[in-house]
Amino acid sequence: MGTTAITFTPSATATPAKLSRSTAAHGCSNRLNSPILFRNPNFKTKRSSSKSLVLSTPLHAKSSSVIGAANEAVDASSPGSIGANDLLIVGPGVLGKLVAEKWREDHPGCQIFGQTMTTDHHNELAKIGINPLLKGSKATQEFPYVVFCAPTSRSLDYPGDVREAASSWSGEGSFIFTSSSAPFDCDDNGPCDEDFPVVPIGRRPRTDVLLKAEKVVLESDGCVLRLAGLYISFYEINMSNIFMSTHDAASLLVAIMKKKLRGCIFLGCDNHPLSRQEVMDLVNKSGKFSQKFEGFTGTNDPLGKKLNNEKTRKEIGWEPKYPSFAQFLGVSE
Repeated sequence: MGTTAITFTPSATATPAKLSRSTAAHGCSNRLNSPILFRNPNFKTKRSSSKSLVLSTPLHAKSSSVIGAANEAVDASSPGSIGANDLLIVGPGVLGKLVAEKWREDHPGCQIFGQTMTTDHHNELAKIGINPLLKGSKATQEFPYVVFCAPTSRSLDYPGDVREAASSWSGEGSFIFTSSSAPFDCDDNGPCDEDFPVVPIGRRPRTDVLLKAEKVVLESDGCVLRLAGLYISFYEINMSNIFMSTHDAASLLVAIMKKKLRGCIFLGCDNHPLSRQEVMDLVNKSGKFSQKFEGFTGTNDPLGKKLNNEKTRKEIGWEPKYPSFAQFLGVSE
């Protein structure tokens, strides 16, 4: 049975870099002892010198489509309506809502906007203090903080949606795209960290979409956070993926936003790799289900990868609330 790391989940023409508008921002290559830790491999941002081109594989991240203001939503295009700590979340689903909650804890007076594909959940967003915006509006206002955490599944042009989100960023604060650990070219149960090479473009349609989206983000001087499968509670674990608490994913994302970094690639995981069999052994041991897990229906999936994000933790100064899946379940390993 393959071994997989436990981690968070969270999914063309480049948008012009806007970093020069903010003197508070820092580039990863200027702040890390080893620049290749987080920089995009095969290209540099428009503010980078040729000497800063370091990695060897193209990185790409996924973003959700930018959403325009609905009739009942707050008018984000009104001059002077956006404050220094205001946040736009493209794809305010489970992870996005947790990010909004944690961001507001640190910035009580800020406005938070959530861009969606439909108006289905606008009332729900408004009730928790997120100003709903509908994709397709022509809002002219830019936001100092933009988070893209929409999935690829509902987008016809994912990189284009990410580019649209980048155009809503003022260049101040942070622009972060939540990607997946899927682009890492490792399926043999081997170790994998922030520097690991990515799958070549053209080999897999899924990773092509993510890598192209990540490229848009990095060329816009935004940052990419690669996450594995997320879980919210014990009963919402996707057993087909590596996983980690969505709350921890949100806390890491907010911690990265506060750093105001540029052109970086980060990784979110708990550094305690488990095979799927080990995961189910812990589930049985927890006693949270009356029925016991007996076995898997197939063993043809790739072995996966053992993720390690020590470099991200050191750079951001972050640790997960749940250091391992066993601790999340409240059982000994």
